[in-house]
Amino acid sequence: MQPDSVELSFLSIFAFITFFIFLIVSKFSYKLNNGILLDEDFVKPQAFHNEATSRSGGTASLISLFVFFGIYYLLFSKILYEYVFLCSSLFLVGYLDDIKMKVGPNLRLTLMIVFLIICVIFLPIEIKYIDLIFINSWLDNKIFSTIFILLCFLFVINGSNLIDGFNGLLTINLIIINSILLFINLNNNQLEFSFFLSAQLVILISFLLFNFPKAKMFLGDSGSYLFGSLVALNTIVTNNLNSNVSSFFFCILLFYLFFEVFFSFFRKIYQKKSPVLPDNKHLHMLSYNMISRFFDTNSSNYINSIAINFVFSLLIIPSVFYAENSIVCRYWFFSLIIVYLIFYIFLKKSDKV
Repeated sequence: MQPDSVELSFLSIFAFITFFIFLIVSKFSYKLNNGILLDEDFVKPQAFHNEATSRSGGTASLISLFVFFGIYYLLFSKILYEYVFLCSSLFLVGYLDDIKMKVGPNLRLTLMIVFLIICVIFLPIEIKYIDLIFINSWLDNKIFSTIFILLCFLFVINGSNLIDGFNGLLTINLIIINSILLFINLNNNQLEFSFFLSAQLVILISFLLFNFPKAKMFLGDSGSYLFGSLVALNTIVTNNLNSNVSSFFFCILLFYLFFEVFFSFFRKIYQKKSPVLPDNKHLHMLSYNMISRFFDTNSSNYINSIAINFVFSLLIIPSVFYAENSIVCRYWFFSLIIVYLIFYIFLKKSDKV
């Protein structure tokens, strides 16, 4: 049996195991400790459901991920320490909120920063190069490199948590991103890392079966932090492994997750609101308000996710063909900012009508 066949066989077995992990966790999470994982807050700004739903998707995802780490060790005799410690620590930060512990946004952000700094300093997490020469030279400085990587993680992780409000919105977005990363790595013969990306796609698709179109479980903060940290590290590793691909292409790929946080932060400051507290003026919420004029509440929830990710795909997938062209990717990235602002202004005006 060829090595590739062995990996595919293990991946098939893993897909089967993962589905049953989600099935079992979904069934028993409703009974756990008097429903401690149930999301019954229907009045918060980011709530778009009207039934108590288990926030156990992150738990099932982490269990599945650790099952894969065991499979990975059997095949390659390697332990992915950076992934193990990073995703575990960020999962725990989000899990505190999932089990309804009173952790304020400032404390949660502080914990996130502390864990990320520890991971970046003590684990082999680095960005080897980017397309901006002046920043590239600064990456040799450990302090600057740590701060730069920290900001990259914070934007993506918080962006993942921010858009995780509709059935399938974050999950489909992550499937698109990881699929493109998989394509790039396969195209450059990075087969070992491609195997790991394929396993993450298996987990995401398994969760989607329980979340879309009708949600039987949510990712919760633990799940959004988990997958936010994973996709951020996946992108950094892909950037390091494929020097022929422009680092601006990866900015394009993560644009929605990054810019949603960046724009919301300054928007709230301009509106004299706390930048760390949630509100209902994010792009995906404004688009939901528009779609809900034409569909019922339940349909509007998942149709909004489809619409946003369809537009996202149209905007970023063509850039794959220019992934090695730094100049094209650079202008493409800045063009996305203009497109986002146009969409946001249009939806904001429409919301007032």
